[in-house]
Amino acid sequence: MTTASTMGRRRRTLWGLMAVSAIGIAAFAVPPYLSGDPANSNLAINPDATLHFLSLVVHAVPSGLALLIGPLQFLTPLRDRHPRLHRIAGRVYMVSVVCGSLAALFAATFSVSGFPAQVAFYVLTAAWLYSLVQAYRCIRRGEVRLHRIWMIRNYALTFAAVTLRVYLVIGMVLSKQYTWLTFEDVYTASVWASILINVIVAEYVIVQGIVASTARRRRRESA
Repeated sequence: MTTASTMGRRRRTLWGLMAVSAIGIAAFAVPPYLSGDPANSNLAINPDATLHFLSLVVHAVPSGLALLIGPLQFLTPLRDRHPRLHRIAGRVYMVSVVCGSLAALFAATFSVSGFPAQVAFYVLTAAWLYSLVQAYRCIRRGEVRLHRIWMIRNYALTFAAVTLRVYLVIGMVLSKQYTWLTFEDVYTASVWASILINVIVAEYVIVQGIVASTARRRRRESA
């Protein structure tokens, strides 16, 4: 039987892994775009699109900031003891996602990664913006629990920046054993996997965490 303390330790461990990986990817992915040199880009630049590199810069910097802020927003002590700080960080996160997603639309349009990857980025951006709007509407109406649910979904999409690179590394290792795997195949599969698997994990967390805890509380109240 899983005790409350065991579940608490598990949640803290998972939160720590999430925070450390978010910091690591942000530290790896953002600095090349701060140099202002297209040669340092982690992604191939479209030579026919003058503003392609600039759109990647505008996408990477605020998206990296959102990636760093996200784990802090899930800390219950921070929300309870410093609600004003939580709200300020939430506004910064929201602006970062909006800026990052709008730039992502332009970057995806001129991406040289292939049409399937472009479609994946369009889907990711649309879901990213939609879940943010829903979270904002819920908190404006005072629906805190629904706000948290939508923010779990939203940050799962933000966290795709981390899982994309994990799957990409795994795919590159596999491509050495299976020579028929091209980089484009690996990259496209990694992009789609980072979206779909993150969404599935987010829904699992929502069901097991928020919904299950609500059911347990109602049972205690009725008892």
